[in-house]
Parts: sequence; structure tokens; C-alpha cells
Amino acid sequence: MDNLRNDSFSENGPEQKDRRKLLVTGLGLAATSLLTPGSASAQTRPAGQSATAQQGTKQGRRKLGTLEVSALGFGCMNVAGMYNRPIDKQDAIRLIRAAYDRGVTLFDTAEVYGPFLGEELVGEALAPVRSRVVIASKFGFNVDLKTGAVGPGHNSRPEHIKRATEGSLRRLKTDYIDLHYQHRVDPSVPIEDVAGAVQDLIREGKVRHFGLSAAGGATIRRAHKVQQVTAVQNEYSIWTRDPELEVLQACEELGVGFVAWSPLGMGYLTGTVTPRTLLGPEDLRASMTRFTPEARRANWQIVELLQRVANRKQATPGQVALAWLLARKPWIVPIPGTTTRKHMEQNMDALALPLSTPEVKEINDGFARIRVQGARLNAELLAGIDIGAKLGTSSKGGQGMSPLP
Repeated sequence: MDNLRNDSFSENGPEQKDRRKLLVTGLGLAATSLLTPGSASAQTRPAGQSATAQQGTKQGRRKLGTLEVSALGFGCMNVAGMYNRPIDKQDAIRLIRAAYDRGVTLFDTAEVYGPFLGEELVGEALAPVRSRVVIASKFGFNVDLKTGAVGPGHNSRPEHIKRATEGSLRRLKTDYIDLHYQHRVDPSVPIEDVAGAVQDLIREGKVRHFGLSAAGGATIRRAHKVQQVTAVQNEYSIWTRDPELEVLQACEELGVGFVAWSPLGMGYLTGTVTPRTLLGPEDLRASMTRFTPEARRANWQIVELLQRVANRKQATPGQVALAWLLARKPWIVPIPGTTTRKHMEQNMDALALPLSTPEVKEINDGFARIRVQGARLNAELLAGIDIGAKLGTSSKGGQGMSPLP
């Protein structure tokens, strides 16, 4: 059998098992102006070119609301050891700086990554170029602000948000956070109170933009009425289409950008996680029905679909998966994460891989004939995803997971 040891989910023994247990219990029980595609017409578009690709990336940049960022961001969860052991500190710093050298300006982290380690690495790595990058972080898990211990549930009480932000600023070595997300919707705190707390931080100059993660349409709209939401960060990829239920529509209507996390399907869409790959019990994916050997075998049709397009373009399946996301909307920014420079460079090369309209149609039509087997997260992690942000739920006509004021 293949023994998986890739950069995102390596099998690293007892210490790693404890970290994954933390992720499931801490994160899981915590249940874990728009660039519109309007004016270009078919008459002005080169033959065969995707409309969204035509209007999207300009010199490798896109807009999340009014916030300009690189078309691909860099997710810093993996370097902090949330799925694998943290990589060597200096290696992590060199990798983050190498991503900046390749043109990345959006770096995504959170207080719970580590906890605290992710922010510390990002802060040190980007201090020399702070004014030229966009740093995104997140609050909202039940993290002890002194010890870093992660308890069950969430904590988005306004007073906690403000204290947590002070800690994030200190670790990030900065006096402002460009984009501050609520990491998960708190079922005990009205989203209006959360938006109001972030609005206070914006007025104080400590935060510049407000974001939501794993939020559904109703929650996004409620928050936006209090404080403009700049970006929504939800899981989105070729085989995880939950945002298409209502979230992308809400973002487009409100002028909110969309940041796609796990754009490579936790490594599966790269073709490196085969049906024969051995996932040890400490691997978080081993708790997900989508990653059983049977599901991976059934879902392999998706990888084969990507491989067919990739082979014609002398690319990799992962690059095609990223290019597909970039072609969806010009205000979608994927944030793939990795712990190696090789894979970071490979991901960035996807920016030079525009998909034509026929190629996008080929992928969409091919996927429509495939029934994805297994849930994208385990039950505990799915419980933390907002109503309307996951398959089988809808917040239309409702209030979402957040209580009313």
C-alpha cells in the first residue's frame, strides 16, 4: 500500500495524534466594492477564452470587496502543525517569504493555529514587508488567551474578541490586522454583536476589514447590515460545492469577496492520495467518510477528469483544480497551504494556466456525472459550519446559526 507522507498530512506519531485530537475536539465540538463579471461581452472576448478568466486576474491580483490581494493567497495552517507537526521555525519563515517573493500578498492565519504559533510565524516572516502584504487572521474559538488551551464551543463575546485581537496584534508584530474573520459562527452570540465589536476595532485602527468564515447567507446578510463584510472564507473546490447553494449569491449581491479554503480537497485533488494510500489513525482525514478507501476509489473519477485536462495542458491535476476556481468568479481567491517550497511554486504556476470556456464546461459537465461519496468533514467539524454553508441546509427565510439580538 502507498504510505502517505506528503507535506500537508504526514504521519508523525503520538505528538501528531494529540494535535489532531485538539483539532477535532477543540475546533469540531466548537460546532469547527465588487469586481463583478458584468461588462465584457462575447464579442469582445477572444475566441475560446473563459469569461470569468477574462475579467478576473489582472497582473496576478484580485479584489475582495475593496481590498486588493494576490489572485492566490497562502494558507498558513499547515506550517503551524494543525494537520502535521509544525515544520522547523526557520523553514516556515523562509517558505512564507518565498511565497511573498513569488507574488503572494494575502497570508491567512488564525489564533487557534498552534494555537498562537501560526500568527507568530507569519508575524516574524512578514515584518520586513508588512506594508506590502495583507495579513488575515481569525478569532472565535474558545481559546484561553493566556495558555492557548482550546476548550469546547466558541467564544465571540465582544469583550473576548477585543482581548483576542490584542494578542493577535502582538504575535503578528503589527498594529493593525488587514482582514479579521470570525472563524466560526457562535450560536450563543448574535452576529450583530460580533460585527459591532469588529466595527469598534476598525474605528480604533486595529482592524481594517471584517470577514466571516464558514458562514451561510443569512448570517452574512445580517452582519453586513452592521459592518461591511469584505470577505467570506468557506471551503470550496471542485468536489466541495456547498458555497454554490447560497453563499456565492449572497457575496455577489453584497459586493463581498470569497476566499476558498481547502481548494485542493485536503490533497486529494492533486492525485497524490490514491485509493491505496494508507491513512493512519492520527490523520484527520481518517475520520472523514470521504477518505475511506471505498470513497477514494469511487471519487477517483474526479482526479481522472482533472488529469485529462492537465495532460493536454502539460500541468498537474492540482493546478487545474486551482485554475477552475479562479475561472469561477473574478472575486474568488483560493488559499492553498503547503509546507514545501516545491508545492508552493507548483500552486503559483496555476496562475499561468487559464482555462478556456470549453475546458471549464468539460470539467463542469464531467463532474455533473459523478456522485461524490462521503461527507467533506466529520460530524463534529460539520456541526460548526453555519446553516446554509453546508449541503442539506438552507438559511433562506431564516436567521442562520447565530441567535437574534
